[in-house]
This record gives sequence, structure tokens and C-alpha cells, in this order.
Amino acid sequence: KGQRWSPLKAWGTRLARRIGSKKARVAIARKIAVILRCIWTDGTEFWWTKETATA
Repeated sequence: KGQRWSPLKAWGTRLARRIGSKKARVAIARKIAVILRCIWTDGTEFWWTKETATA
């Protein structure tokens, strides 16, 4: 209650409105898979919020 959405969720919601929920689910899953692969292969850190990433 009262929590802000992550940028990923906001992006997914906008995408679902534009292309439909089924295609948006696949796009979100792919985006998460790419993020995880980067983390696993080169140890990149991922931050859910933009503020933390720039600080």
C-alpha cells in the first residue's frame, strides 16, 4: 500500500497498454533475462531505482 512502482513495472504496464498483455509479458521476461545474464557473466550490479544507480 502506497509503494511506488519500479521503473521496470511502469515500463511493462505502458507496454501492455500499447501491444497487449501477452506480448508484454514476453518482453518483460526477456528484459529480466538480459539483466540477469549481465549480472551473472560480468558481475554488473543492478538497481531497481534510478536514484540508487546514479548515486
